[in-house]
Formats: sequence, structure tokens, C-alpha cells
Amino acid sequence: MAADRRIQIVGSDAGGTMTDMFFIDQEGGFVVGKASTTPKDESIGFWESMVDGAEYWDIDWGKEATRFLPQVESCVYCGTSTLNILLTRKGRKIGLISTKGHEDTLLHERARAIHAGYSVPDKLHQVTHIHNEPLVPRRLIKGVTERITVMGEAVIPLYEHEAREAVEYLLARDVEGIVVWLLWSYLNPMHEIRVAQIAQEVMKEKGVELPLYLSSQICPITREVSRLTSTLLHAYSADPARKQLMSIENKLKDSGYKNPLQIVLSSGSLANIRYPRLHEATFSGPIGGVMGGQYLCKVLGIDNLVCTDMGGTSFDVGLIMGGEHVLSREVEIAHMIFNIPTVVMDSIGAGTGQYLKINPETQRLEMGPESAGADPGPVCYNMGNDIPTVMDCCVINGILNPDNYLGGKLKLDKVLAYRAIKERCADPLGVDPHDLSEGVIELINLRMREHVKTVTAVRGFSLADYYLAGYGGAGPMFLAGYSDGLPLKGVFTVPFAAAFSAFGCASTDYVHRYQKSTVVFLPFGSDDATKMQMGFLLNMGWEELEKTAMMEMMEEGVPEERVKLEQVAYVRYMGQMEDVEVDSPVTRINSPADMDKLIAAFEEKYTRIFFRVARQPEAGYQIMELGIRASAVKPKPLIRKYEMEGKTPPQHAYKGEREVYVKKEWHRALLYEMDELRPGNEIDGLAIIEAPSTTFFVPQGKRVKIDEYKVFWLEDKR
Repeated sequence: MAADRRIQIVGSDAGGTMTDMFFIDQEGGFVVGKASTTPKDESIGFWESMVDGAEYWDIDWGKEATRFLPQVESCVYCGTSTLNILLTRKGRKIGLISTKGHEDTLLHERARAIHAGYSVPDKLHQVTHIHNEPLVPRRLIKGVTERITVMGEAVIPLYEHEAREAVEYLLARDVEGIVVWLLWSYLNPMHEIRVAQIAQEVMKEKGVELPLYLSSQICPITREVSRLTSTLLHAYSADPARKQLMSIENKLKDSGYKNPLQIVLSSGSLANIRYPRLHEATFSGPIGGVMGGQYLCKVLGIDNLVCTDMGGTSFDVGLIMGGEHVLSREVEIAHMIFNIPTVVMDSIGAGTGQYLKINPETQRLEMGPESAGADPGPVCYNMGNDIPTVMDCCVINGILNPDNYLGGKLKLDKVLAYRAIKERCADPLGVDPHDLSEGVIELINLRMREHVKTVTAVRGFSLADYYLAGYGGAGPMFLAGYSDGLPLKGVFTVPFAAAFSAFGCASTDYVHRYQKSTVVFLPFGSDDATKMQMGFLLNMGWEELEKTAMMEMMEEGVPEERVKLEQVAYVRYMGQMEDVEVDSPVTRINSPADMDKLIAAFEEKYTRIFFRVARQPEAGYQIMELGIRASAVKPKPLIRKYEMEGKTPPQHAYKGEREVYVKKEWHRALLYEMDELRPGNEIDGLAIIEAPSTTFFVPQGKRVKIDEYKVFWLEDKR
């Protein structure tokens, strides 16, 4: 009953097309809501998806939100607002103060950045290697004389008159924020701090107030160029995007919500939207699904999982290995490289909103990369778009029910979709519109299947060791197609697949990550004195980060007794370019044996990732960075275990039949209501299992079995 229900957790995922909402009650039960994303004001789509979800619990959200929201413990958001500002280059006008002589660093870039985001063929041709437009133009960059060495020693003092002149110069050009980036400041920030003090003095004199961003505070780690771009990302797009998040929080608080809105960080953890390093949430959108997959792995007892998320715009693939997600220290976004710890996700353009066009030169069908998104959407939305999409193909071939999209709230125009496909694609090629649509579906399935194979193969893994989960609004509809023929241990989806990323948000603990560069060298066969000397540097760094972590967690309302601190070291063999994140088995290096335990943990993880033959302890060890994870456990959705029932679905789950175009013929497909199916039920294809938020297509030769957790396993009929 709605009167007795208490909504405990709210998870939201604002994608490029739809905003998904996940409500969890006090008993772990949940419902899914969906609404179109509203990029100009995301609070509108956020609220409309809440209205949609509440309806499934017979709650009139417009009237009763003030009764339920005061009881909610946490509202969690993940989305693409920061990323969209970066991609569209509509961020703040930022000024930059650098070490003199390094004003052209943004023009030079890192060599790897020139290739970032390009396909393998493009990487081979120099003509494609063009420099990116810098986030800050050269005319808004001023250098100041100073120098901190690689050991953190100030060998040239800050020329304060130059700092004052630089600030005055930038203010005269109406910048909206100032970034200070001085070499090696992460080891000794004294010059950056002094520049900030001078800037405050100048702004006070001129009656101006602008935000200041110090690289030593925003991103205090090595790799000077990536530290610069990461700090600029925060100033340029992340901090401005905070306005969208604040508008959502204000809308919640107007109806009685008492706590801060939380956001998913790219590392798969949660933070308050006032988090000082909000740029770490730039890539949060697809991350929720991987975190949901990790939580589901623990419930199902699965070690290795391929997470596949198909929506209207993209197809994202992430990996869970040994029950843990894969984390990268740097991320490539918009042909730039940023120092942002990020759950590894590999994405391609392969969504249901992708446009279909005939290339006038080759007279061949092309799919994407452009997408119709939420506005105007596919042709069948009847919102002004006349270019056919993948989704229109699914509508005219009978896979999608035009009268049950979003539970019937949006009627799809099948006639309009057919006309667009016929006139723009089928007629120019001289083929039947239904044959063309089936070919499009096969083509996008092939593209996604090859992407799954590539993601695992390039890392040296075998799909035979993995299960595969398909989710996203379109994931279940294409799951049988893109998983077909892959040597997987098992393939499955879940009833809440359409809001799986929002589910992942709701199942994520409250975690902050803190990192700091250091200089630790441990030659092979080091004596005890060397181990203790290097251990002292690690202890000092951990202690500094722990103080920052505890202070920020308590500022965000997390009691000290709930905070768990975990020490992390980034270890590599001497001379290698990349390191491995290692959870330290000890909180402090208090003896040579403690250092041996840390190195042993590195060796064990390195072997697990790269195999034993890749080890080279004779080279010695380097630790160029260390970190702290501060976490607090929060309530999660409950994946219930049910009693198994019979193989035959209940009669009320059967909805009838529908004509579906498969293998160049029309066939009768059995229709089922997903929410009415029971654990133990089995369904043979050809069948379509419908829910208000998604459609699960089961082709001929396939069978679906529902287990005790209501997980839908897709198998070959034997």
C-alpha cells in the first residue's frame, strides 16, 4: 500500500535520450520510472521520471512528494551534463597563469592526445593528427617567473609583481575564472598559494569576485600536462555544471528532501555535489551500470562479467574481473587526456537513435554516427524528425509495440516510420523496407558483437571465462543478436534493465578517492634501512590524505565512526610507464616486513593482470603516486530470492501474439508481460517479453529461463 510505503533510496541516470529513475523502499523493493532527458534544465526530466516511477506504487507524486521525500535517505544522480559542456565547448571563459616559459603547453599537448579517440586506421595516417582547440586561448595565458624543482625545492622565488600584472591582465579581458598551474606545485604548492593570495588582493581592489582554481588542490599528482587539463576541465565545465545539479537538489528540497544530492564519480564512487573535485564526475553516465553489474555479481556469485549497455545513442562495454571493476588512472575525452580515475568503459556509436542514410557517392547504407537523441527523437516519435533510425526499423518489423512504449505514454507512429524508411533508404536501394530494416538490425548486432570481442581480446582475456549482462533501454531487445555465437559462460538480463545504471547508482557506497604524487624507489634486494626510508615517505603521504579525507567526509555529514579508510599505492616495475593500483595490506609501513607485504600484494595483482611470465622483480620498484579511499556503507536495493515455480508461465502473463518480420518472412511471436512472469518459468522463441520500459526479444532457437532472483537467462534451445 502507498500509505505504508517508505521510499528509502532514489537513483537517477540522465542519459542522452532518457532519464531513468529507480525508487527503493524500506524492504528493498523497487520500481523504475522513465522520462525524456531535458538538457537545458535537467531538473525537469529528473522530476518527470520521478512522477513516472511513483505511478507504479499508486503514488500521485505531484501531490504526495512532500510526504515521501522527507523520508528519503539518499538521492543519487549520474549523467552527462559536465561532459556535454565540454563536448559542445560552451564552458566558462577561463584565464590561466603558468610558470613562465610554459605558456604554450596547451598548444603542444601530450603526443598521445593527438591520437586520442581516433580509430586504428586514422592513427596510421598523419593527416588526421591535428591539434585540438585548447580550452584556453593563448591570449588568455600569462606566465610568471618562479621555479619549484622535481624534489619540491623552491630554487627561483615567485616574482610577485609579475603575478599581480598577470591577474590584472586577465581581469581586463573579462575572464570568468582563473586557473593557476605552476610546475611541480603538487610537491610544494607555496607559489600557487601565494599567486592566489595576490589574485584575491587585486580582485578586492577592483571590486571583482571570481573563482580561483589551483592545480595543487584540484589535481595534486604528476604528469604536468594532464594535471593542467584536469584543472582546466574542472574550471571550464565541471564547476559550471554544478548549477544543473543544484537546480535538481533545490527542486528536491522544495518538496522536503533533507540531505545533499549525491553524484556518481567516474571512479564508481559517490560524492556530494559540492565535492571540490567535481570534474571527477565528468564520465559518470555509463559508470552506474558497471557498478550495478558488480553488485549483481556478488548476489549471483559471478566473478567475471561483461557489462553491455545499449541505449539510444551508444553501446558501452565494461568488465568486472574477479568481482571488481577495472580502473584506469587517465581517461580520454573529446580527444584530450585527463587525470581522472575512471572505471574502464569502451563505447561505440550503436544506439537505437542512430540515423540511417544513403551515401550519395557510394549508394550504400550508412548508420550513424549522428543520433536523433531525445529531441527530436526517432521518426516514430512524430516530433519533427524525418530521418529514419534503428528504432524505426524495430517498430515497422513488429519487434516494438507502438502502443506500449513507456507503458503507452508515448504512442509510436508506425506509418510515419515506414514511410521514412521506404522513401529515404529502401526505394533508393531498390529493396523492401522490411528487408532493409532486418539488415539494419543484423548490422548493428554485428557491430556490437565485434565490439564485445575487441574489448576482451585487446586485454588478453577469453570470453569463455565471462558471463554477459545486457541492459539499457534497448539492451534486452538486441541481446540475443549481439551475444549470439560468443563463447560465453552465460547471458542474462533483468526486469529493470532499462534503469540498470540508475540501479547501479543506488547500489554504490559513499566513497571518496584522494591521490597524491610521491617519489619512492625500491631497488631489487633493498636493505631494511632503504625499505624504512621509503616507507616513511608513504606514511607521510597517507597521513596527509587521511586528514583531508576525514575533514571532507565530516563536512558532508558522514559521522567519523562510519568512515572506513583504505590505503592505496600505485606500484610499477622500475622503468615501466604504467603502474598498478594496489590496496595496501598494511595501514602503515612500520617495519621492513610491512614493505615486503605491500610489494607482495603488487606482485600478486600484477600476475593476475599480466600473467606470471611478465614479472620482472629484478628491475626494482617505483611508487610515483599513493592514495586513500574513504568510504561509508549506505543502504542498497535488495535482490530477493524467490521460490521457484513451474516452467509454464501463468495465464495472465500471456498477452497474445504479434506479427514479427524475421528471416525475410512474417511470423507469429508469442507476447508476455515481463512483470507477470515467475521464477522457474521458461519461454521458447519466437517470443517477445514486454515491460513498460523495455522489450526483450527472444528469437527462434533461443530460450529464456527465469531463476530464483528473477534474472532472465538467455540460452540456446537444445
